[in-house]
Amino acid sequence: MSAETLKAFLNERGVKYLVLTHSPAYTSQELAARMHIHGWEFAKTTILEADRKHVMAVVPAPCHVDLDRFRSVVGAGAVSVASELEIAPLFPGCELGAMPPFGNLYGLPVYVDHRLAQDPSIVFNAGTHTEAIRMDFADFARLVKPILADFGR
Repeated sequence: MSAETLKAFLNERGVKYLVLTHSPAYTSQELAARMHIHGWEFAKTTILEADRKHVMAVVPAPCHVDLDRFRSVVGAGAVSVASELEIAPLFPGCELGAMPPFGNLYGLPVYVDHRLAQDPSIVFNAGTHTEAIRMDFADFARLVKPILADFGR
C-alpha cells in the first residue's frame, strides 16, 4: 500500500490526519527527532513471526519488542523477528522498513504496546521514508482494532 492508498483509505473513512513530509530517515528515533516529535508518540512497526505466522508489533520509537513478553502475550511457542526477505512481499507499494501500522490492511494481526495509547495522537511512517502521518489514536484504534498489550522494553 502506497502512501497515496493509505491517505485514500483514511479519506474514505472521514479521518482527520496530517501528512508530515521530511527528508529521508531510516530509523524511528531519527525520524522523531527530525520532526521534533517525542519518541513516545512515534509508532515503530516491527514484523514478527509467531509460530510461523506473521504478525505486526507496534511500539514507541525508543522501545524494542521484548520477544519473551510478546510470546507470552500471543501465547506462541516461538517468536522471532521476520527477515527483510520475508517482509518485502508482504507490503507491496511500501518502502522496506517504512510500513504503516495498519496490518489489518495486509491481513496481519496488529499488537500495539499500551504506551502508544496513552497519547491522544499517533505518528507513523506512511509507507515511505519521506512521509509520516499524524492522526488521533482513537481513530487509529477504531480502524485497526489492535490488541493492546505490554511487550515493549
